[in-house]
Amino acid sequence: MFAMTHKILIVEDDTPFGTMLQSWFSKNGFEAVLTSRMEQAKKEILEARFSLILADLRLPDGDGIMLLEWTGEQKKNIPVIVMTSYAEIQSAVSAMKLGAFDYIQKPVNPSALKQKIEQALRSEPVTVNTAEHKPGTVIGKSHVAGEMDKLIKMVAPTLMSVLIFGESGTGKEYAARRIHDLSKRREMPFIAVDCGSLSRELAPSELFGHLKGSFTSAVADKKGVFEQAAGGTVFLDEIGNLPYEVQIQLLRALQERKVRPVGSTKDIPVDVRIIAATNENLVQAIVRSGFREDLYHRLNEFSITVPPLRERKTDIGIFAMHFLTEANEELGKEVQSFSDETMQVLTDHYWSGNLRELRNVVRRSALFAQAGEITLADLPVLTSPLSKPAADHNFALRPENEREQIEAALEKTRGNKTLAAQLLKIDRKTLYNKMHQYDIKL
Repeated sequence: MFAMTHKILIVEDDTPFGTMLQSWFSKNGFEAVLTSRMEQAKKEILEARFSLILADLRLPDGDGIMLLEWTGEQKKNIPVIVMTSYAEIQSAVSAMKLGAFDYIQKPVNPSALKQKIEQALRSEPVTVNTAEHKPGTVIGKSHVAGEMDKLIKMVAPTLMSVLIFGESGTGKEYAARRIHDLSKRREMPFIAVDCGSLSRELAPSELFGHLKGSFTSAVADKKGVFEQAAGGTVFLDEIGNLPYEVQIQLLRALQERKVRPVGSTKDIPVDVRIIAATNENLVQAIVRSGFREDLYHRLNEFSITVPPLRERKTDIGIFAMHFLTEANEELGKEVQSFSDETMQVLTDHYWSGNLRELRNVVRRSALFAQAGEITLADLPVLTSPLSKPAADHNFALRPENEREQIEAALEKTRGNKTLAAQLLKIDRKTLYNKMHQYDIKL
């Protein structure tokens, strides 16, 4: 039961469903007020003090996102949970980026709603600022690093699956660990899996386990990663490399929250949070039929992009000093700093290998250093790539030549409007409107 001091505002235009929610809140110790329109909700918020707002994403005179923006303008520090259908999950994620605490799908599961409400009433609104950084954690000072950390803090307390994008070596696993460390699951296991190392034959065993004798080398029962991480987080690194056949099994495990070990006829319930990462364009992988679209949407409830090191030059010195401290401990050295000339070279370098390359350069330089600082003579030869990494064609819609860009995206996705909208970085409604505007027919 909850304390009777909490007052909840329900904003729902489906009167029977809203009344049912109001009754459920009353039985669980809340005082609940039901409204059916946004303007009515604004009036209630101005006149009374609420502990939580539960708002439908679609309302007759607006939507939950508009209400969320309005509460922010009014400096009303009230956690908001939006209710949405499966088809509107991306809109719910947009609401969270604007400050909603979480979302819940209809039909509403009472136990899931209870859990989200408990979390919302216990948590600081929007971000978690009380968690301590674990030893070894480095938070950059650049603007892009700050924006990334805001998103991490925003999504960490929720139950959402997260998809992390970024080049190889940018620190995607670090971002995943930070999400775990700031979550309610922080005391439970965090298990990282390199999907690129999983073969089609062995992946099901590694992920879901197997029974003794189920195949030639199965000399004993084995728990898979999902069971080992019970109550915690599974980090699926380079998810785009997961064999297509295994993607089907993974999707089933995520949807049903059950796994079936190889050789077994029984399902095992599992409770894990999934964070996945990739260095490739999964939308284009879907177009090539190399990645399942339904799995992509299941994983991409919330996305974070880890910027390459060359886009956060003001952080290079911070990371270099961190790696120098590590190198001193590992190598038994006492190098204190970098010369100004050395730091300038490090800052100007392209860093195609990102943090992984920087760490290797610093370790080698520390090994060769004969004095208290790393000089240019201690640096290995820093070679820039013969050609900078080829970027995927940028389909993001620009003001000029809109018709041609839209037609190119539709051709690339073979007429799939959902994927085309994602390539163009617009929502489907905007795409439909522009197709009508330019009389584009498939």
